[in-house]
Amino acid sequence: MNNYIETNRLNWDDRAALHATDTTGSYRIAKVLAGGSSLHALEASEIGDVAAKDIVHLQCHIGLDTLSLKHLGAASVTGLDFSPVAIAAGREFAASAGTEVTFVEASVYDAAAALGHRTYDIVFVTWGAIHWLPDIFRWAKVVSTLLRPGGRLYLLDGHPQMFQHEAVGGRLSLAHGWRTPHDAPLLFEETHTYTGDERSLTHRRMYEWFHPLGNIVNALLKAGMALDFLNEHEILTWPHYPDMVETGEDQFELGPGLPRMPLSFSVGARKAV
Repeated sequence: MNNYIETNRLNWDDRAALHATDTTGSYRIAKVLAGGSSLHALEASEIGDVAAKDIVHLQCHIGLDTLSLKHLGAASVTGLDFSPVAIAAGREFAASAGTEVTFVEASVYDAAAALGHRTYDIVFVTWGAIHWLPDIFRWAKVVSTLLRPGGRLYLLDGHPQMFQHEAVGGRLSLAHGWRTPHDAPLLFEETHTYTGDERSLTHRRMYEWFHPLGNIVNALLKAGMALDFLNEHEILTWPHYPDMVETGEDQFELGPGLPRMPLSFSVGARKAV
């Protein structure tokens, strides 16, 4: 298992270096450094009021959403990620923007200890986070541990049904099973990152685990959370498949002629008081 996680970390170190120097506009770096927000319309419409809240952003990558949450009025924001390259980039962005946030380098599974057993009003987790994790039930326990009584989770990610499909000959073909065993992750190799950056990745191998929605919800319930909402969406913030149609700013849908299916999902959950 450690080999899988270490392989993924090397891959994300590469991606973090590319994303922190992104020239495609995908990460909205200039906007955030000017005091704005990198949140997309979807998460901005669902996250709810963040004013005066203490927030922890798990798997924060290069920290632009972390800074954005502070810019939107949060009392404090802490970003946590397992990539030292990503954490270094986040700290540099914070210094450049003059934004007071905290970044911690640690595995999400070790978050409670790494954060000094502090608790928060909101746990924020979005886009490309949970399919890198082998054990979704362990993740949910971490989320619950980090929340104060009455605190809430906002989770937004690619839909597991979407991840099962690959584009073949202009059509979407079912390519992967709907759940992935802990000890048998799916192996992928990509030469480039998803932003359209022409620079290539050095560490191209990565391992992923697909978690059914039922497992995600049940993991949160088992961890003592109550569900506020479960939404499924026909949009993504990146063109996952060829010929996707841009229907808003960094918002993409399947092209004409393809059957509709959920491309992303969001969960709001609350820890019992």
